[in-house]
Amino acid sequence: MFEIGEYVNYGTNGIFQIVDIRKECFDSKTEKEYYILQPVYSSNSTIYVPADNETVTKKMQYILTPEEVHDLIKSIPEEETFWIQDDRLRREKFTKILRNGDRRELIGLLKTLYKRKKERNESGHKFFAVDENILNTAERILHQEFALVLNIKPEEVVPFIRKELESITQNQ
Repeated sequence: MFEIGEYVNYGTNGIFQIVDIRKECFDSKTEKEYYILQPVYSSNSTIYVPADNETVTKKMQYILTPEEVHDLIKSIPEEETFWIQDDRLRREKFTKILRNGDRRELIGLLKTLYKRKKERNESGHKFFAVDENILNTAERILHQEFALVLNIKPEEVVPFIRKELESITQNQ
């Protein structure tokens, strides 16, 4: 069970802090316990997550530790890319990765999309809007979490990762 004050990654919505756990009665029938989530990096509405609904609460993931973030960054060079030619199948697979929230899969997804975007740009073609949206969502999810864990701003995440990867390369 999560506790007040903890930070969670809530699906594709981003990083939230649990500001309260309390009973509410929204349907005027039954009082239920809810996690009250406040977004960390935006002023979006507060989210009420029913504590007894496993389908919804499994979207709530504990935040990574600094060591886990550094390990993920170190794994980027070895991460395989996996482009899928069929637009529908690609969208389904990439959306599933976003929903699952596995950070290693998100790293692979980002690496794949960065590579594909570069290839499209170099050949004079546009990057598909659906792929761009998935790229932006994956970046937001990882950048917010990395920023919180590393105590930096989300816009500082990419330069931080580049610096870490350069350091790894130089030490090999």
